Amino acid sequence: MKTINADTLVSKLANDDALQQNLSIAELVEKILSREEGILTSTGAVRATTGLYTGRSPKDKFIVEDEETKDHVEWGEVNQPISEDKFNNLLQKVTDYLSEQDELYSFRGFAGADEKHRLSIKVVTQFAWHNLFANQLFIRPTDEELKNHNTDFTVISAPHFKADPEVDGTNSETFIIVSFKHRIVLIGGTEYAGEIKKSIFSVMNYMLPQKSDVLSMHCSANVGEEGDVALFFGLSGTGKTTLSADENRRLIGDDEHGWSQNGVFNIEGGCYAKCVNLSEEKEPQIYNAIRFGSVLENVVVDEDSRLPDYDDTSLTENTRAAYAIEHIDNIIKPSIAGHPNTIIFLTADAFGVLPPISKLTKEQAMYHFLSGYTSKLAGTERGVTEPEATFSACFGSPFLPLPAATYAKMLGEKIDQHDVQVFLVNTGWTGGSYGEGSRMKLSHTRSMVHAALEGELNNVDYNQDEIFGLHMPTTCPGVPSDVLSPKKTWSDANAYDEKAKELARKFHNNFSKFDYVPTDISQAGPTYKS
Repeated sequence: MKTINADTLVSKLANDDALQQNLSIAELVEKILSREEGILTSTGAVRATTGLYTGRSPKDKFIVEDEETKDHVEWGEVNQPISEDKFNNLLQKVTDYLSEQDELYSFRGFAGADEKHRLSIKVVTQFAWHNLFANQLFIRPTDEELKNHNTDFTVISAPHFKADPEVDGTNSETFIIVSFKHRIVLIGGTEYAGEIKKSIFSVMNYMLPQKSDVLSMHCSANVGEEGDVALFFGLSGTGKTTLSADENRRLIGDDEHGWSQNGVFNIEGGCYAKCVNLSEEKEPQIYNAIRFGSVLENVVVDEDSRLPDYDDTSLTENTRAAYAIEHIDNIIKPSIAGHPNTIIFLTADAFGVLPPISKLTKEQAMYHFLSGYTSKLAGTERGVTEPEATFSACFGSPFLPLPAATYAKMLGEKIDQHDVQVFLVNTGWTGGSYGEGSRMKLSHTRSMVHAALEGELNNVDYNQDEIFGLHMPTTCPGVPSDVLSPKKTWSDANAYDEKAKELARKFHNNFSKFDYVPTDISQAGPTYKS
């Protein structure tokens, strides 16, 4: 089947007057307000709401199965196949629908701060606020780059177009479909802007390892005064953005990175931070980054003062702020640095049994990378209303088209090559499981991460946890010693043991699917076996 030319397709969507291309931030804000897509808040940021869908729709994601993808994608519940015919028919319907709109918005920019591994993208949206979102989250071109911009991949977003599942081959009215052959992402039936960002991340996760031998990673990254680089892996809500925004370190990026032969580079040009319970006291860099040009998503705002209420979760707990990385004062530009010295795996353990910090052996690092354990937090996906234990390979399986082994093998090689230290940090619950214990204090987590990055945990004594086999430091500056041992924070030691054994069993059951990994890695998980 002939490849579709996305640029030709876009040119047919609207005439020159209707297609608004690379508008300035001020122009987009004016459009948003005049079209009543959002309101202006007291911070200067635009606030928009997304209606029914306030999180990602993982069951509505598809990849077109064709000669390009059929032998490379790890097909299954995460990467659902859809035929090329179904995609083409749906694309035609969306094109016809968008061609009837009075205005459309086009953003041209890049994914990938390293020019050697950069993807030129075009984002065409029905909403002006979605285009402002793209402007904040992707890399904005210079005037010269815009003149010479040749699109590698196109995103087409039509949130008000709804699919017919019986006819279109989707699971619901919503669809996020990637065609690697035609280099098009097609989105419809959802107003949640995060689908735009994550679809391009999925594209990069397919292309970088295969085309450039670059490890793509769901992680944040920052760099210290001495040039030491740290990576923070974790799913949404585990603290990647919060912990990487450190006034003593320069931010590389908060969510998506590539690791090439030359070092680490940010895939994005902005940050997409959770802002539930956001305060200037606890997270000053994020709080102060929300200004003119930023987008607040599903944040409740006072009608009179237009003050955002970050504590109000009546719309969703998955409230978000999208802002350009330049809104953070302490950044590195361009968003490129050397090879990592330290890797932090972040987990929000709702069982409340994992240590707040533990140092991993190489084998344990590979085990926990493949496991990707955390608790899915409320609001990040449709239907999630309270924390749920989940395992997401490589701390990002919803966005990984290739087999997990591809990314794990590359990470293991890079850890060996660059002698990287790896720590597992629990930002979840302590003193009991969800509903009984309390969330780990951010101040304690920051102290532990600081100690790991500064080498303050290199020469302390460690105890090995009898159920998980993890090595826990006995002391850490700024953290009470009892906090470092999770069992000591529980009032009922027997209850802790039962809950810990329950989680250990979940680890073993999940890891049984990785029957291809070496024995030293498969045996690096919990030492308790039922």
